[in-house]
Amino acid sequence: MEHQPFTIAQMRPIRDCMTVSRPANLGKEVPVTWFSLGAGTTITPESYDCTTLYVGAMGNGRFILGEDSRAVPFAGDDFLAVPPKTLCGTSTDIGMIYTEIILKKENTILNNIIKAGQPTALKDLISYEEVSIANVDLVHADNMKFVLMAFDAGTSLPPHRAPGNAILTALEGKAIIDYEGQDYELNAGESFRFDKNGLHSVIPQGKFKMSLLLVIE
Repeated sequence: MEHQPFTIAQMRPIRDCMTVSRPANLGKEVPVTWFSLGAGTTITPESYDCTTLYVGAMGNGRFILGEDSRAVPFAGDDFLAVPPKTLCGTSTDIGMIYTEIILKKENTILNNIIKAGQPTALKDLISYEEVSIANVDLVHADNMKFVLMAFDAGTSLPPHRAPGNAILTALEGKAIIDYEGQDYELNAGESFRFDKNGLHSVIPQGKFKMSLLLVIE
């Protein structure tokens, strides 16, 4: 993962008959964990006292939500926000991989385009704007941001440094990531990690959508 394109499936591959979790180690105050579930496995519903976010990476299954055990279909590229104190479990018939983000801060703000308990494909939450870079802050607090960006053809981000560790994920199209003077091609479904203050730029190859999870500590 260190400064190379990667997929969540590579970091936490599916294992038959097992559910496995692996911390992403972006920061101590914003727990980010990769989960993989083998075919036919489940995670028993439990609840957190804070909002949790789930970002799909591969496969599909169901989130089991609330006291009435409502089954919510969840696909490989979906995004789901679960409110505090809501029972939440998962199950899958074919296998599933996703990222869990626990929002501990009480002052965390969610964009009102997010409908709690309703999965939505991340790339559908932002549109391209002519000859422009569009930005949507989905979630932010003083120690983290989860952002969507859409680059129209011909636009790019010049070299800059971020104030925390970050993972960028390509949602649509492809881009060249220049990290500390070396170029990497990033395709839809692939991710790239930046260290705090790492110099980087984003040069889309045509239209390009991405998400960015930034942890500031």
